[in-house]
Amino acid sequence: MKNVSILILLAVTLFSAEYLTNKSCNECHPDIYDEYQSSYHSKTYFNDELHRKVAQKVPVYDCGRCHMPAAKNLSDMEAGKTTPNPIHKEQKDAISCFYCHQIAYVKKSHKFNINTLARQAAGYKPTLYGSLDNPDDSDKHGMVKSPIYDKYACMGCHSHKRNAQGVLIFKAMDENQDSKGCIKCHMPYIEGPVEKMNKRSRTEHRSHFFAGIHDAEMRTKSVDITIRPEGNTIHVVIENKMEHPLIVQAARMKYLKLKVIRDGKVIWENFKTDPMEDKQATFVTEFADEHGKRVAIPYFAKKRGFVNNLGAKEKKEFVYKVPSLHKNDRIVAEMYVILAKPSCAAVLDLEDKTLTEPILMKKVETIVK
Repeated sequence: MKNVSILILLAVTLFSAEYLTNKSCNECHPDIYDEYQSSYHSKTYFNDELHRKVAQKVPVYDCGRCHMPAAKNLSDMEAGKTTPNPIHKEQKDAISCFYCHQIAYVKKSHKFNINTLARQAAGYKPTLYGSLDNPDDSDKHGMVKSPIYDKYACMGCHSHKRNAQGVLIFKAMDENQDSKGCIKCHMPYIEGPVEKMNKRSRTEHRSHFFAGIHDAEMRTKSVDITIRPEGNTIHVVIENKMEHPLIVQAARMKYLKLKVIRDGKVIWENFKTDPMEDKQATFVTEFADEHGKRVAIPYFAKKRGFVNNLGAKEKKEFVYKVPSLHKNDRIVAEMYVILAKPSCAAVLDLEDKTLTEPILMKKVETIVK
């Protein structure tokens, strides 16, 4: 019995390393900390209204696996036994530095991928992992280069997710993809050392801003739009420049606004008030119940409803019949994104109106010759 007790104690201590808060990382990595604090990896249940209000609509916090992965009571939250509480530093840290730098293995699975963390021994400073050559230890932690951080680290959360009914909520990666594309685009090398002391005189580091839809430059680079007028038709080609689908997050909507302007007045447009008037150029994923009725919160979905998307690097041509075009008519094409699509916003009572206001991604125009 004594030997059994020792084995049980050892199993517990292997997973009991002291948690390092995001704030503690700031002491040695101020630049990276500031980047992270400006990123959406720092957003969580407590400071992201859209995420919180969606989570409050469901009986269990099954978002936590990716949005609050360091929580010690994650299993209880996923089982509906408790809800997020800001007194827990691991929960307030969102997608924490400590959690992400402990990933030892990413297991591919049908419903969602699973991050396996490195075992840490109690009573010793933890070992963290990354992609640096010849990393430095500190008084807080050891540091080791791991191949996981060159091509797999993002796959734990950013690959795909299905709900309890097996409905695909999002899919960001194909089966043959890994994290290399994510890292190249969203974590480019930028000027500045990795740490304040800069023992090895490093001149650059990977950005931890994780630029995406909230960054104007990234929005512009993500799509190409070309316009070709011909008689009484307009040909518009939209190309998704990204290595993942145009729509990934279930709450979002992207759409094309096309206008013909003559003498300063709009004489034609592809829709008046609702982008869904032009479904071919409205990119969104809607969900439905077993009867086909629209469901706003993906947790309750029994199947997918209306889905329109562009795959990675995919382009599509749209042809519009318009009144006869005149010389010097301006044709303006604008791509917009809404962070909380109308069907989602309608059930959430969002106070932050920037979540429901269209954000310009790209604008191009041409003059009829």
